[in-house]
Amino acid sequence: MKEARSYGILTVIFVLIISLSSSFCDKKKDIALQPKKKTKSYEVSFDSTLVSTFYAKYPKLILYKKQVVSLYQKNNYNFIWYDKKGRKEIADVIYNKINNLYQEGIQAKLPYKETLDGLLPKTAVKPDVDTELFLSNYYFFYVNKAVQGIDSTKIKELEWYLPRKKQSYVGYLDSLLVDPKLIDKPEQQIPQYYKLKAVLQKYRDIEQKGGWDSIKVPTDFVQIKPGDSSEVVAKIRKRLFLTGDIAEDSGRQLYGYALQQAVLKFKKRMGLTQDKTILPKHIDEMNVPVSERIKTIIVNMERCRWIPTDIGKAKEFIFVNIPSYKLRYFRDGKEILNCNVVVGSTMNKTVIFSGMMSSIVFSPYWNVTPTIIKTEILPEMKKDKNYLTKHNMEWNNGAVRQKPGKSNSLGLVKFLFPNNNNIYLHDTPAKSLFSSEKRAFSHGCIRVEKPKELANLILENDPNWTPEKIDKAMHKNKENWYVLKEKIPVYIGYFTALVDEDGNINFYKDVYGKDPQLASMLVEE
Repeated sequence: MKEARSYGILTVIFVLIISLSSSFCDKKKDIALQPKKKTKSYEVSFDSTLVSTFYAKYPKLILYKKQVVSLYQKNNYNFIWYDKKGRKEIADVIYNKINNLYQEGIQAKLPYKETLDGLLPKTAVKPDVDTELFLSNYYFFYVNKAVQGIDSTKIKELEWYLPRKKQSYVGYLDSLLVDPKLIDKPEQQIPQYYKLKAVLQKYRDIEQKGGWDSIKVPTDFVQIKPGDSSEVVAKIRKRLFLTGDIAEDSGRQLYGYALQQAVLKFKKRMGLTQDKTILPKHIDEMNVPVSERIKTIIVNMERCRWIPTDIGKAKEFIFVNIPSYKLRYFRDGKEILNCNVVVGSTMNKTVIFSGMMSSIVFSPYWNVTPTIIKTEILPEMKKDKNYLTKHNMEWNNGAVRQKPGKSNSLGLVKFLFPNNNNIYLHDTPAKSLFSSEKRAFSHGCIRVEKPKELANLILENDPNWTPEKIDKAMHKNKENWYVLKEKIPVYIGYFTALVDEDGNINFYKDVYGKDPQLASMLVEE
């Protein structure tokens, strides 16, 4: 009886299990038959042929096609500016940069910007190919214009042969994708760039407020001296107040102490002789419109883009700026010498380039160039048969050279950095030229106001030399070459505006007339 009851219970359990199993299978089958819910898919790549389609629609951007194609080939045509969450932060950073290009002194017009303005506000997860390609093109537009500057071919047209910084902006984007803030790192340009950028904003603020009025003087105006009083003095005071050369505009017509100091500051900033007398040429300098000053700042910001950012990291280097007629010697980041120089005339321009100073020559011969022999020496020899003797010159293997000595055109020492332009630094017997405002008189080489000081600084850590030995070698009247233990970089640049350590903007005459040509290139860009 018990066995029958147990059997019956087992039968019920078995049937129940079969029933549940069947029910579960049916539900599983029903679930399988139900359509799957669609999830938003993220397309990681796009059709490469769409790149050509894009440029067919927007041909003004074709300049960046090569870089864009290189970028996407490297990334297998994956979307760069989007991820599954939508548009990346760096996309908005680039968009902000191109909307504020004026802050970088960029004057070039951005093609199709209105089109991107219409596309970019879309925040859909699914990326848009046109927006993606616009951002890539504008990225290269930005780095090419604001970071790299105009291309090397155009720079050579400007006779600029200083080495340029080289960087892959395709590779640079990889860093920005990781950290978008890198785009604003101060090491992006040389420090001078950011100083000019700050002054650019200051001068634009002045321009927005109306700039400054032209100072009109009587037709018989000659000069203003300390203690003089006139309406012109009051106008000068107002003008110098606008550029911060004087702290306040009292409106006084007396040319007193405070204004005299302001005039000296202004003259220093303009590379003019430091005296308190105000001449018509100084009024002309004050009357240069703020708009022209802004153009000059922008032109020199562009030149800063061409300078390698690691120049300041060198243990030591020498920098000669042609328009300011100045030589500056830096060591361990500090200026150890600042002196006047004489540069090439407009007919014999000093070349903008760099080299490595390798030798110093004491009591040098001057080996006269074939051009000078042909155009100057030979015509004088026809007039005077004793011309060579009178000028301490002699024939040497078919060429002319001037013997060592105080009257030698190279002075008592020269500093060589081998180059194809045959340009070097040297002393000169014509010391009076260093006090001139305009110092473009040479045949191309650079005459140094303080050659002895320069030699002492270069050799001060060399046990082979002492200041006494250097002085003796300079006056020995016998040529003596010395090879430096460590070469020193020498940069010859061309900047018509520079900001000094105190934040003051200095403007210099465009001695070789290079600014207008560069300015026109920047507008065309």
